[in-house]
Amino acid sequence: MAAVAAGPDHLFNLRNNFYLGAYQAAINNSELPNLSPDDAVERDCLVFRSYIALGSYQLVINEIDASAATPLQAVKLLALYLTGPDYRESAISSLKELLADPGIGNNPILRLIAGTVFMHEQDYNEALKHTNAGGTMELNALNIQIFLKMHRSDYAERQLRVMQQVDEDHTLTQLANAWLNLAVGGSKIQEAYLIFQDFSEKSQVTSLILNGKAVCCMHMGNFDEAESLLVEALTKDAKDPETLANLVVCYLHLGKSPSRFLSQLKLGHPDHVLVKRAAAAEEGFDRAIQSVA
Repeated sequence: MAAVAAGPDHLFNLRNNFYLGAYQAAINNSELPNLSPDDAVERDCLVFRSYIALGSYQLVINEIDASAATPLQAVKLLALYLTGPDYRESAISSLKELLADPGIGNNPILRLIAGTVFMHEQDYNEALKHTNAGGTMELNALNIQIFLKMHRSDYAERQLRVMQQVDEDHTLTQLANAWLNLAVGGSKIQEAYLIFQDFSEKSQVTSLILNGKAVCCMHMGNFDEAESLLVEALTKDAKDPETLANLVVCYLHLGKSPSRFLSQLKLGHPDHVLVKRAAAAEEGFDRAIQSVA
């Protein structure tokens, strides 16, 4: 007996907009008719995650009430966690309560949010506890991000092969391939650049895509091209932390002062890894000066 063909994927465009960083487009085009209850919850999760990506944490916290489905409760906790240091402990505690509930603890979006939060906490083993079993393309892609943070490109490559077997052309498979190529370096950088270039030709050009191309350019020593890509990214989102951080690095290599971008990064994203590294370097410099004074 032939297998029944799957119905149309009503959320295909919405997901792709979200994956590629076209967050406003995802929000603007989210009114989709005839969704099943499960699809409606996934749609709402993608819309609220888009608002989170745009920094509208309070809107998400206000809009999702206590009666909302588990995946939406998880998204609300992500917004709470990202609101600031004062809220992180309670967000993590509530997240652990949901994960401990045998009835809902295995929900893929709950596991995805848990992995995201614990990756932010740099507790990679705890993150993998919830994501490593996979089950969705987003969980697989998050696993690759976690493995790369752990400098385990061998595990990341294994996970990418799993994604390629499921759907080689999936947006997340292509993105994950580019991330891995960037981590491996060498001749793989050109391959990563071509993936981002392909996205920029087929999709709305977003800050995420421009940053991907710019990082490839910097790896290849093309800092002038990287600068123009990053300046373009800045016009799309003037507060994006990755754009600001990449501009700091790019300007240093070009012999230009990056202080304006570093100041913006410090003000808007004090927990960014580049801000922390700059602060540690300043402290080390001050100690060195004092030791010879």
